[in-house]
Amino acid sequence: MSVLDSYLDDLLARGGHYFVWDDALASLDLSPQALASAIKRHVRKDRLATPRRSFYLILRPEDQVWGAPDPIRWIDPLMRYQKLDYRISFLRAAAFHGASLRSAKVFQIVTPKQLRPFELGRHRIEFIYQSPAAFTAVNAHRYLGRIKSATGSARVAGIELTLLDCMRYLQRAGGIHSVVQIVNDLGANAKAARLANLAVDYENAVVRRLGYLLTLAGHLRQAKALRPFVARAKSMTPLDPSLMTRMGSREDEHPRDLEWKLIINASVDAGC
Repeated sequence: MSVLDSYLDDLLARGGHYFVWDDALASLDLSPQALASAIKRHVRKDRLATPRRSFYLILRPEDQVWGAPDPIRWIDPLMRYQKLDYRISFLRAAAFHGASLRSAKVFQIVTPKQLRPFELGRHRIEFIYQSPAAFTAVNAHRYLGRIKSATGSARVAGIELTLLDCMRYLQRAGGIHSVVQIVNDLGANAKAARLANLAVDYENAVVRRLGYLLTLAGHLRQAKALRPFVARAKSMTPLDPSLMTRMGSREDEHPRDLEWKLIINASVDAGC
């Protein structure tokens, strides 16, 4: 058994599931060159995976089918290692809160820094940028939850923040029909006052779209909390802005919802 194998087994026995370069180099009687070679061999043998330089995941046999563990098990230590704040959001967060969705193919994280997506085994991780000021305002502890896993826990958007994120980044959440489903499933459990407080840091059009979908789903108390934002709207805006751009349709071809100042350019079913 190699020195690195013994080190990995010892980490696993103590409940560890990752290590960083500096710690391994300090613990092992290996030169940097020898350690780098050993790590490369273990990556080729599917014993290790590396989502970021100098950060290594220890793969158990059950992880090797996917090429890496579920990101929920390692995203928190990875982001802490990079000294970056984050939250899991969109489809993974919605499913965590009870939305009836198909399994998300992409693991999506909101951060205040622009980062490139990457693939690790069969997992794809995407980072969605939110301006630092808005991110700091909404990523407070009281608006977040924790998803537990076999190796710890990870930070996840609360219900209200999940709803606003999905509405703001509509296509990231699977498009308008996916978001309708999320609003339908989660809206009743959203705290109205918390939703209104968070909405201040999102675009007015985003808030009005969410208010319309909440109304459509019958979550009237939550929708009422967002109604004051309508008075600040300067113009009508499409319910699905991506559809207007993609189809090149004229705004005057679609009905208006005067309550939320929206152009209803997409047919949605709140009972889906």
